Amino acid sequence: MANREDNLPDSDKDSGSSPQIIQGFVEQDLRSIISYFYQWEREKGDTPFLRQPYGQIWKTITWREAGDKARRLVTALQQMGLKPGDNVAMVSKNCYHWIITDLALMMGGFISVPFYPNLTAKELNQVMLASEARVLFVGKLDDWENMKPGVPEGVTLIKFPHYEGNALIEAGLEWDKLVAEHEPIPGSPEPDLHDLFTILFTSGTTGTPKGVMLNHYQPAALIHNEKVNGNLIDFSTDDHRFFSFLPLNHIAERVIVEGASIVTGGTISFGESLHTFVQNLKDTQPTLLMAVPRIWAKFQMGILGRLPEKRLNFLLQIPLIGNLLKRKIIHGLGLNKARVMLTGAAPTPDSVKFFFQKLGLNIQEVYAMTENTGGCTLMPLNDIRPGTVGKPMTNVEIKIDPQNQEVLMRAPWVMTGYFKDPERTAQVVENGWLHTGDQGEMTPEGYLKLTGRVSDTFKSAKGKFIIPAPIEWGFAKNSYIEQLCVVGFSIPQPLALAVLSEIGQKTPLEIVKASLAQTLSEVNAELMNHERVKAVVITKEPWAVENGVLTPTLKIRREVLNRKYAERYGLWFERAETVILEE
Repeated sequence: MANREDNLPDSDKDSGSSPQIIQGFVEQDLRSIISYFYQWEREKGDTPFLRQPYGQIWKTITWREAGDKARRLVTALQQMGLKPGDNVAMVSKNCYHWIITDLALMMGGFISVPFYPNLTAKELNQVMLASEARVLFVGKLDDWENMKPGVPEGVTLIKFPHYEGNALIEAGLEWDKLVAEHEPIPGSPEPDLHDLFTILFTSGTTGTPKGVMLNHYQPAALIHNEKVNGNLIDFSTDDHRFFSFLPLNHIAERVIVEGASIVTGGTISFGESLHTFVQNLKDTQPTLLMAVPRIWAKFQMGILGRLPEKRLNFLLQIPLIGNLLKRKIIHGLGLNKARVMLTGAAPTPDSVKFFFQKLGLNIQEVYAMTENTGGCTLMPLNDIRPGTVGKPMTNVEIKIDPQNQEVLMRAPWVMTGYFKDPERTAQVVENGWLHTGDQGEMTPEGYLKLTGRVSDTFKSAKGKFIIPAPIEWGFAKNSYIEQLCVVGFSIPQPLALAVLSEIGQKTPLEIVKASLAQTLSEVNAELMNHERVKAVVITKEPWAVENGVLTPTLKIRREVLNRKYAERYGLWFERAETVILEE
């Protein structure tokens, strides 16, 4: 295994890490993502690779067409003066132009630096300056006008073709024109596995975004590990369909959708908009679906909005009717062909997983992060253990820091380091062990149980430490709650800030308040005295990415809520009610 020095960059862009022997195979067995693309380009040239919806019409891009466009784009970038090893940025929602551009950057030896498509001008400026990118691809965006002031001077813009219903981008070179006017580069160039592949700036619930550096080696090792030892993808079949809607700059979508589709020769279909999401999903019928907990909860709320849970449970108990109902619900979600359903980015409440389990849908939890290329633990499909995030993947080691219960992991695909930040790299990766920032424990059966975040732990006015995550998970079973965050570092007992779900908003307030009070009582019964929640506060304003409360991956920014509500914590604590409406 690598030691700390092996994980630190020798230069800004190259770690110089040494080859590693991975259980069952050696470095010579590893292949880059672009190598797999070339394989399917040769073998499946005229078959669909990318599917883009335009209303009721789907535009199809074949493997050969994608390769041709990517090679032409490489020529265009070379003639602009870019050289292998240069950083190239992208900001766009998911679309086929994103994937082809990424392929071009791999072919040309450039380093892709993709950003979240909903950044503010300030945030875009911050990551652009940090990335040192001289070229920015701009694509499918909601609000380019408010974002574009963040583009530093001297940066060349290349704009994707306009997507109806999205912002019109006027300045910049035209992607289509560049592709049409340049000849493709010859051959099929492949990178050295130890060349830098991408820099991914984390969304971060706190602090400044960090640029995670991944060589081509890390995803290659993770991919081969899955091929040899994995239990997610059946490589014996050529029927692989993926639906891309989580941000492609996030490690989960990058590896599990883009990476897996290229490795398996599968097809990627994109969502057009939130309005068409359900229909696009039905039209795709994916064989693998990766979704964050909030998406699965939205699916659950959509079902319960049409069929109350008591009636649903009753009908499911009737053999013939229950089976027909299951098939109807699954077909309505567009998941009737799904073989693998994943959840990650944040712990998914057991109540949500149990809900889908009784419908015949087994959702597997994945625990990982950008710093380990999206590979750490996976819930076995045939041995799901509630309250855990699965078992370590093959070639993953996990240990718990006895001082603060932090989860440490080690694997051959731990990041190269943080871009131009060796000090922070050294703090996070020590002797090959990645400090995850999560707290947890290992069960006797070898499953990982997460108990909270090291940074989320706060001290109450009584001087007692509160770990909010386990308390928050206790409220997840209440369908009237969509989002909840336990706070209260300045008061004797914590409070639970909550946003009502769509069902909760449509239900008479007195019924909702009674239900929340009952859930509060049940949660508190399982807690120690100093952990017990004083009251649930229903906030007026929804928590969204747009108002800064949620990260682009839909995680709650606890410090934002504290800044917004902290001065009222004391007043709410003094009130007698157990369920409080924000005035």
